[in-house]
Amino acid sequence: MMPPTMAITAAGENKAWELLAAVDSALVCARAGVGFDPGDNTYRVPSFGRNFTVNPAERLILGREPEGEVFLKRYAYFFRLSVLWYLVKAAPARPSGNLVKPAGLPGGEIFFKGSHILPLDALAAKYATHPEAFLKAGAALGGTRVAYGDAAVMLSPLPKVPTTVLLWTADDEFPARADLLFDTTCSAHLPLDILWSVAMMSVLPFL
Repeated sequence: MMPPTMAITAAGENKAWELLAAVDSALVCARAGVGFDPGDNTYRVPSFGRNFTVNPAERLILGREPEGEVFLKRYAYFFRLSVLWYLVKAAPARPSGNLVKPAGLPGGEIFFKGSHILPLDALAAKYATHPEAFLKAGAALGGTRVAYGDAAVMLSPLPKVPTTVLLWTADDEFPARADLLFDTTCSAHLPLDILWSVAMMSVLPFL
């Protein structure tokens, strides 16, 4: 029997495939900022500096570079749902450049409950005195260094849903800590449970 969480994920993925197949590709591209190849009827979706193809007819998501396989295998639980629902739900709004903590989103308290807690403490512990290693890990994910905390990287999990991962290194007074921020427009593109998946796949590759 499939575990309950996996069953929910499978149901959500199946629904997303159904909805995506019913939407005009030109509308999806205009809203989501992705490409479409009419030759093989696949979407071209950039994510974390990699490129992926999404085939609604065959219900396949494939990486176009070997480096993308980690998201299709190790982080598939989060990646597939995030990409599919983004293609279905993305809105015309573009990122504002204004950032918000997950707790600042409507219903954002889920990020701090039970199994939904982001592994930011583990990230902070790993890079507590190694900010350059943190930045290197972020760059490997296609991230760009930005001026927040002691070190911070802006990532692009999805074209209109950037995330920013921040690190404050340890010193004599305070332990290291880390945080994740969304653009304030994120809720226009994805429901909260899928934003949690985006957050998870933004943090886990650092660990």
